[in-house]
Amino acid sequence: MSRYRIFRNLLHTGSVLDSISARCTTRLCLEQGPRLEFLCQRAIHLRGGDTIFALSSGQGKCGVAVIRVSGPQAKESIHQMCSFRWFPAPRSTQLRRIRDTGTKEPIDRGLVIWFPSPESFTGEDCVEFQVHGGPAVIAAMVTSLGKLPSYRHAEPGEFTKRAFMNGKLDLTEVEGLGDLIHAETEVQRKQALRQMEGDLGKLYTDWRNRAMKAVANVEAFIDFSESDTLEEDLLCEVTAEVDRLWKEITTHLSDHRRGERLREGVHVVIVGRPNVGKSSLLNSLCQRPAAIVSPIPGTTRDIVETALNVGGYPVLLSDTAGLRETEDFIEKEGVFRALQRAKQADIKVLVIEATEFVHLLQTDSIDDIMINHLKDIGLVSRLQQNTVSPVNVQTVTKDGDLQDDANFISNVGELIVVLNKCDLISDVDLAFIEDIVQKKGCLSMCHLSCTSGHGMEEFLKVLQRRLAHVCGNPLAGSPSLTQARYRFHLEKCQGHLENYKKYMELGDVVLAAQSLRKVLFDIGKITGRISTEDILDIIFKDFCIGK
Repeated sequence: MSRYRIFRNLLHTGSVLDSISARCTTRLCLEQGPRLEFLCQRAIHLRGGDTIFALSSGQGKCGVAVIRVSGPQAKESIHQMCSFRWFPAPRSTQLRRIRDTGTKEPIDRGLVIWFPSPESFTGEDCVEFQVHGGPAVIAAMVTSLGKLPSYRHAEPGEFTKRAFMNGKLDLTEVEGLGDLIHAETEVQRKQALRQMEGDLGKLYTDWRNRAMKAVANVEAFIDFSESDTLEEDLLCEVTAEVDRLWKEITTHLSDHRRGERLREGVHVVIVGRPNVGKSSLLNSLCQRPAAIVSPIPGTTRDIVETALNVGGYPVLLSDTAGLRETEDFIEKEGVFRALQRAKQADIKVLVIEATEFVHLLQTDSIDDIMINHLKDIGLVSRLQQNTVSPVNVQTVTKDGDLQDDANFISNVGELIVVLNKCDLISDVDLAFIEDIVQKKGCLSMCHLSCTSGHGMEEFLKVLQRRLAHVCGNPLAGSPSLTQARYRFHLEKCQGHLENYKKYMELGDVVLAAQSLRKVLFDIGKITGRISTEDILDIIFKDFCIGK
C-alpha cells in the first residue's frame, strides 16, 4: 500500500492518527510532496480536539452580543449551559435561560442556535449564543465556557482559518471576508462582497483546472507518444490553450491596479505654489481644521494626510508644502517631500489662484499657462514618470520645445486643476472663467472659493468621476485583482507560460510540462490549494478574535 493511501486511511481514522506523532506525519508530508503536506496539516488540525469560543460581534456595549463556539465538543456547551427537554433542531432559534457551567447560576436569557457539521461557517459543530451585550454578561459567558474541558479561547482569525482548513472557503474568499470586515466605504464593500462570494476564486480555479488539463495532456504525450491512442494534434491543442490562458492572465493584470487602489485607498495629493489655498481646500473637504491656515507663505512644511469617503470611494488626501525655490532648509525638505508625494499619487489636485490665472489669460493660451506653471513649480519632470491618463495639453521635449503631444496624456497622471479664490475676482472675470471651464475639453478644471464654499459641490463631482475612472466599477466585468500577492504569482504564471512555449519550440516537452506544473503551483498559492504556513500567518494575523 502506498504511503499516500496509508495517509488517507489515517485521515479517516482518528484513533490511528492519535498514535502517530505530528513529527512523523510531517516527515511523511515532506517525502510525498506539497499536496500530501497540505492534507497532513489539515488532518493534524481536524483531529486536534480543541473546541474554541470567542465573542464574534463587536467589542464594547451593544444591544446583542454573539458568542461563537466551534469544535468537536461544541454540543457540550448547550448541555452544560441550557436546559432542553429535547435537543434543539439544527439552525433553529431557541430562547433559553443560560447558566454558568460551574455554579449553575443564571447568566442571562438569550437565544441559542445549533449548527451541526458540516453545515456551519467553520465546517465543524458550532453553537451561537446571542445574549445581551453588556460587558458583565459577555465576561460571564466567556468565563463559563472556559471552565469546560478541552475548551479554549480562539486566536485571532481562528474561526475563519478552520473554515479554510475544512474547505468551506478558499484563500481568496477568506481575504474577501477580511476586506469586507475592514471596508469603510460603499464601493469597497461591493468589491469585498464579490470576492467573498467566490467570483475571484472561481476565475483562478478555472485557470488552474485548464492548466491541470494541459499538464495531463502533455504528460500523456510524454508517456504514450508512441501509442496510437493519442490524438495527432494533442500538443497543438495544449499550445492553443496555453496561449488563451496567457492572454486572459495578461488582460487581468493590465488593470492599472484598480482593485488594489480601491482596497487600499486612492492617494490624492494637493499641490501648488505657497498661499494658493491648498490647506484651506483640505480643511473644506474633511470639514475640520486638519491643517494650519496662515497668510504667511510656507506655513505647511510637512505632509498632512487625512482619510475621506468621497462618493463611496476611499481617499487618502494629502496637503503638501508650497512648491517654490527656497533657501530655507526645512522648507526645502518640505518641497522635496511634496514632489515625491506627487510622484506617488494616483490623482493630483493642482491649485492655482484665480486672480493670477485671469491675469495670465490676457497674454497666454490655456496650454501655455498650464505647461509653464507645471514647469515653474517643478511638476513636469515628476509627472512625466507616471503612466496614468490625464489632460490633453502641450508638453515639453527634452530640448525644451513645446509640442502638441497626445502622449502627454499618459505621462502626466490624473490631474485636476482647481482655480481657487474666485470670490476675489469680478463677476465679468468669473463668467469668463466659467466659459473656459465649460470648454476645457480633456482638461479637468474647476473654479471655487474655499472661503464661501462656492464651486465645492462641482469639484467633488469632478473628483468622484476621476475616482470612478481610477478604481473602476467592482461589479462590472471580471472580478478585480485586489492583492499584491495575487499579482506576484500571476506574473510568475505569465513567465511559466512563456517558458512553456520556448521549450516547445526547442522540442523539450519534459521541461515544457514542468513549466505548466509551476503554473499550477503559483495559482495554488493564491487559492490555498498548495499551503504554506507563512502565507496563512500573513493572511490570518489581521483578523479580529471571534472571526
